[in-house]
Amino acid sequence: MSWTIAGYVGYLAITVPLTIWVATTLAHNGRVFLADVFGGDEALADAVNRLLVVGFYLLNLGFVSLYLRSGGSRSAEDVFNVLSVKVGVVLLTLGVLHFLNVYVFNRLRRRHRMEQLQALAPAPPAMPYAGPAYPTPPR
Repeated sequence: MSWTIAGYVGYLAITVPLTIWVATTLAHNGRVFLADVFGGDEALADAVNRLLVVGFYLLNLGFVSLYLRSGGSRSAEDVFNVLSVKVGVVLLTLGVLHFLNVYVFNRLRRRHRMEQLQALAPAPPAMPYAGPAYPTPPR
């Protein structure tokens, strides 16, 4: 087996389980957050959560697959150098996507909270404001 093949196997052995772990962690913890965003509608939260997980898998595993190719490794040192860079880039990508997901969820939650507060806001006064209650003295 050549060093390049060993690098490919090592890269996939690290990145695919890492992607699966991150996706399951996000799905598990994001479900509670989505239920809050959607006002306690558990069925909708579960459906959106599953769609987000599928999109996460497609995006990340697609990136991992596209980033698999390397220029070739001639030694074990080359394999470790290539692996460190490739795994680092995948980890940074997973981190950026995680923060993007949290940002989107937070925006959805904030919008939902604002809609709830607006529904609880008091009704506007029935009479329009006609100016000061006391006449101003002449100059």
